[in-house]
Amino acid sequence: MVSWFRRKKPDAQTPTPEAAQPPVANATPAELPADAPTSAPLLPEPEILDVAAAEPAHSEPAAAGKTGWRERLRGSAFARSFSGLFSRNPKLDDELLDEIETALLTADVGVTASTALVESLRKRMKAREFADANALLKALRADLIALLVPVAKPLQIDASKKPFVLLTIGVNGVGKTTTIGKLARRYKDEGRSLMLAAGDTFRAAAVAQLQMWGERNGVAVIAQGQNADAASVAFDALQAAKSRGVDVLIADTAGRLHTQGGLMDELAKVARVLRKLDAEAPHEVLMVIDGTTGQNAINQVRKFNEKIPVTGLVVTKLDGTAKGGVVFALAREFGIPIRYAGIGERPEDLRVFDAEAFVDALLPAELGRA
Repeated sequence: MVSWFRRKKPDAQTPTPEAAQPPVANATPAELPADAPTSAPLLPEPEILDVAAAEPAHSEPAAAGKTGWRERLRGSAFARSFSGLFSRNPKLDDELLDEIETALLTADVGVTASTALVESLRKRMKAREFADANALLKALRADLIALLVPVAKPLQIDASKKPFVLLTIGVNGVGKTTTIGKLARRYKDEGRSLMLAAGDTFRAAAVAQLQMWGERNGVAVIAQGQNADAASVAFDALQAAKSRGVDVLIADTAGRLHTQGGLMDELAKVARVLRKLDAEAPHEVLMVIDGTTGQNAINQVRKFNEKIPVTGLVVTKLDGTAKGGVVFALAREFGIPIRYAGIGERPEDLRVFDAEAFVDALLPAELGRA
C-alpha cells in the first residue's frame, strides 16, 4: 500500500488478514456446478466504510501533459541508452545505425522490432533522405510513435453494459490490486458508481489491500475468506452489482505464473461463471504488465491470451528501473490496446497511454544536440 494513504487517527493500523475478511452471506459454493441458476438470492448490502481524508502526499503527482511524462521517464534505461549517442557519432554511417540498434536492444525493444526499425532507417539513409544525424533522430522518433499510435486506445466504458465488468489479470507482483485502486479513484472522480471484487483469494493481504482501497474511495468491496473460489467471488460480486445498478465492476484475480496450467485454467473458469449472469461479461480483460519485466512480458501476454482473450494492457512501474522498450515490443507483437501507463505511485500517475508523450519522454529531440 502506498505510504500517502495513511489515516488521520494515529492509532489506526492496517487491518490484519483475519480482520480484513468480512463474511459474505449467501456465498456461492467453491465449485459452481455447470447448471447453476442464473439468479440467486440477493446479497445483503456490503458495508461501505467512511472515507478518511488522506494526509498530504510526500511527493507531487507528475505534471499534466508531456512535461509530466518527461519528469518520470527521463531516468529510464531507454533514455540513458540514447543519451550522448548522437553527439558521440554525429555522422550518418553504419556505425551510428549499429549503435542505435544496440541501444534499442538494450532498452528491451526486442530483436524483431529493433531490426525492423533500423533496417527502415538504413534504407532511407542510403536513399539520402537525411541531411544529418538530427534528421535521422527525428525519423526514428516518428517511427516509434507510429508503432504505438495504433495501440494507444483509451478504455471506453460502455454505459449500455451495466455493470461494465472489468477483469484484471497478470502474474504475481505486477501491481494488479494497486492498479484496481487507482482505477477506482479515476472512475469515482468521473462520477461512476462502482464495486470491487476481491478475487485474489490466495493472499489474505491482497483482500485487505483491496478493502482499504475501497474504504478510501467509498466503494463497496465483495470478499470471501482466504482460499475461497475466485469464480464464486466474481459471481457474488456481479450479482450484487446488478441488483444495485452499479456502473462498473472491477474484479481482481490471484497473481499466477503463466507457466502454471492449473492456475491459468482458473481464469477461464472465472470468465465462464461471469457469463452465467451476463453473456457478454467480462467486457474488458485488462492485463497488468510490470514495465521492469523486459522481454518476458511477451511470453506472459501470449500465455494469458491463450486462456482468456486480453482486450487491454496496463504497463506499470515505468518510473523506476523500467527500460520502457517492452512497450514497443508488445505493440508490434500483439497489437493489443495499451489502456494505461503507470508513471508514479499516486492515483493521478496512472495515465491514459499517450504514444507521443511516451516517445518524447524516452527519446527527447534534445538528444540530437551536442
